[in-house]
Amino acid sequence: MSTNMKEIEFQAASYEQWQEQAVKALKGKPFESLFTKTIENVTLEPLYTQATLVEKLGKELEKQVSTIRTLAKVSDFEVAQQIIGETADAFIANLEESLARGNEVLTIDSRVPFAWDGEIVGKLADYLTEYSFKLIVQNANDPVLAVFNQIEAAKRSAVEGFILAPETIVLTDYPNVRTYAANTVPYHNKGANAVQELAIALAEASKFANEEERFEAFTSKFFVNFAIDTQFFTEIAKIRAFKVLWKAFASAFGNEASAVPVVAETSVRSFSKLDVYVNLLRAGNEAFAAAIGGADVLTVHPHDVLTKSTEQSVRIARNVLLVTKEESQVLNVLDPSGGSYFIESLTADFVKEAWALFLEIEQAGGIDAYTALDTQIAEVYATRIKAVETRKHSLIGTNIYANSMDELPAEENAQFADVQRLAIPFENLRRNFAQANAKIAILTYGELKNFKPRADFVAGFFATAGVVADQSEAFKSIAEAKAWLNSSNYDYVVVAATDDDTKALIPALLDGKRTSVVLDAAGKYKEEHVEWTENGLNGFIFAGQNIIEKLNSVTASMKEVQR
Repeated sequence: MSTNMKEIEFQAASYEQWQEQAVKALKGKPFESLFTKTIENVTLEPLYTQATLVEKLGKELEKQVSTIRTLAKVSDFEVAQQIIGETADAFIANLEESLARGNEVLTIDSRVPFAWDGEIVGKLADYLTEYSFKLIVQNANDPVLAVFNQIEAAKRSAVEGFILAPETIVLTDYPNVRTYAANTVPYHNKGANAVQELAIALAEASKFANEEERFEAFTSKFFVNFAIDTQFFTEIAKIRAFKVLWKAFASAFGNEASAVPVVAETSVRSFSKLDVYVNLLRAGNEAFAAAIGGADVLTVHPHDVLTKSTEQSVRIARNVLLVTKEESQVLNVLDPSGGSYFIESLTADFVKEAWALFLEIEQAGGIDAYTALDTQIAEVYATRIKAVETRKHSLIGTNIYANSMDELPAEENAQFADVQRLAIPFENLRRNFAQANAKIAILTYGELKNFKPRADFVAGFFATAGVVADQSEAFKSIAEAKAWLNSSNYDYVVVAATDDDTKALIPALLDGKRTSVVLDAAGKYKEEHVEWTENGLNGFIFAGQNIIEKLNSVTASMKEVQR
């Protein structure tokens, strides 16, 4: 019997029908287990449909989409690669190289290893009259700001750029240089979540707006600066939500909203000094999210920026931007994520939560008077760190799939030394174990297929500390295992075996164990925990455990028995 494929139709399933099938697949687990909470305290649903989105937002959905598309500053982003150089001459050479290879916005951090003397400032002035720029300065007296005195008066009105500083920089005769920056990056680097960053951006904008007599005078100088993290959909929604919030903000001041520049950079909060090429993957993910979200100016930090970037790493970072811009085709679509039920819902959630926090900040007297902010951000940071230390949040190459042979570089880039990175506890852990210089082993028992999963888990656990643990032969008898443990010269040993074998092994191994070895068991044994630890077992290694706390306690135990 022949079938005309063009006549076949697929029946649309309702949310209720999908839920019914999901409940069956869960086999007793509650349907609510499919819902998850983000660090912004936003609930993510397992399925988003047009019906549920319209029910949630109603006519606000159309307004949201229209606002985001109307307030797009440009149709694509500008490449803003940071210029580096050990000397003034190298800096200028790298600047020229970057322009020849696709850089569009000269990004300059004033913290350089050379002095901003008259010669280099004079050369820089020539470039700033021709190209847009982003200057990162430390204060109003930063020596690089002398560049604006070097530009001819007749050319100043044509100079375009952005200045990021802890305080407002006042420039005369430069109408197209934006100096009112809602810079959320310092808060991001302390651990702030997307909702907090959005509320902070509005609070900073409010402070600047109240300093000007006319709202238009404020907006002509204003821009927002975001760091884009690895949470792909969160970061897309964050940029989109800002545009909706900006319209509401302008309306609150009695004005129509006009597009303001969204300047963005890839976050180094998730960067690690370990397995640094993974940072390149993180940066690519972040850059793509920024492009989809609607960033206007974008900087990608090189994968080795935490230590010392090279010409090659800078070029790779710049090419991440160029590939995203030139090859991905994503910029050929206005608001490419618009209309996604999930993204639209998440955007709306961020708008609602950020506006509420912004009002709370304003009621307290503004961003400078809102003392609760530091505590709130610190709580979020603590949650992030705990998630990384327990592997609920993965840092590839650092807390999972770590390369135990990877050496931790000693160099530190001062520009990012204050970032409260998630990898820092694991970097410190490696230093601690390197100093301890302990001999560590895994005692295996029974059939390979039975103990291998636990042995591999323990090996991976140690790898996060930069330790390659020796593995014993697969012992077949308790007497062999006990003899090996007492004759070996290891400082720390973990038993990897099945539950039944471990329950038989541990009491025997503890009986007569030499005091100089610290002994742990792989797995969780609630019923035997008290008895075993009272008889000399140090503890246990198991999934979901806080790796930092556990391995730091191991080094403490080894020091204790060596006294």
